[in-house]
Amino acid sequence: MPATHSHPEGEVLPPGSAPVPVEIDPPAEAYTPQQARRHREYGNWDPRAAPGTYFLLAINIAVYLWMVAHGVSATEPSERALIHYGANDTWLVLHREWYRLLTATFVHVGLIHLLTNMWCLWNLGMLGEPLVGPWGMVAVYMITGIAGNLLSMGSNVLLAHWYNEPQFLKIPGAGASGAVFGIAGILIVLLSNRKLPFPWQQLRQLRSRVVQFAAINLVIGLSTALPFVNVGIRIDNMAHIGGFLSGLALGVPLVPRMTAGRERYLRRQKITFAAACLALALIGYGIAKFA
Repeated sequence: MPATHSHPEGEVLPPGSAPVPVEIDPPAEAYTPQQARRHREYGNWDPRAAPGTYFLLAINIAVYLWMVAHGVSATEPSERALIHYGANDTWLVLHREWYRLLTATFVHVGLIHLLTNMWCLWNLGMLGEPLVGPWGMVAVYMITGIAGNLLSMGSNVLLAHWYNEPQFLKIPGAGASGAVFGIAGILIVLLSNRKLPFPWQQLRQLRSRVVQFAAINLVIGLSTALPFVNVGIRIDNMAHIGGFLSGLALGVPLVPRMTAGRERYLRRQKITFAAACLALALIGYGIAKFA
């Protein structure tokens, strides 16, 4: 049994690797006229400029403060505390606690874990929210976060069967970075749309920065699986990969409607997100039946 089983699974995303948000006018399809005006008038540090992103930041920070206020260690929370406040646990999810696939995206393994993930979420959110809108940003965060945790759960089930070791089913996982990778994934696809009202050179530069962010952090995460690398925390690479791939998949059907008018774009978003939720439900059912 790997020694990392005694450590909760979390994700550490270096803040220096996040793309710095830039000032771009949102396409008419993403925001209402009032939202677009607020985005232009208020700076990046004003929650009114990107309410969806700041809503997600507020929930993550509130959950952390609630945990600390109730006696959980601010720097090294125990596995028991993480599970109590909603961390992912394959065994418990398979025993009908499916809500953990979502709640785990708002639980963090200490202050550093929270700060690094929130810095990356803010950077990518300020860049991505003008392209998907406030509710779109919240939906992408939740869907890709769940997708990442599902892939992590599925990999734990496979490992438990392969090694005949049930402890693989009891590895706690927590953190927003599966969803952060999901936002990066959808941005890579959406920024490939040449019909957006921005210079193509600027779009390419932004897309390259997001690709670099995702690549660097995936490499860092995968490197921690090596036996001679010890960062003091188990990084859930399956959650990263699952979030990233689901973000890419969400972006593909949205591209053709990004410049087709607000009503058609929002309709396409609703259909895409609903289909993604159905797909995740079927995948979860399949994992549970296999387990």
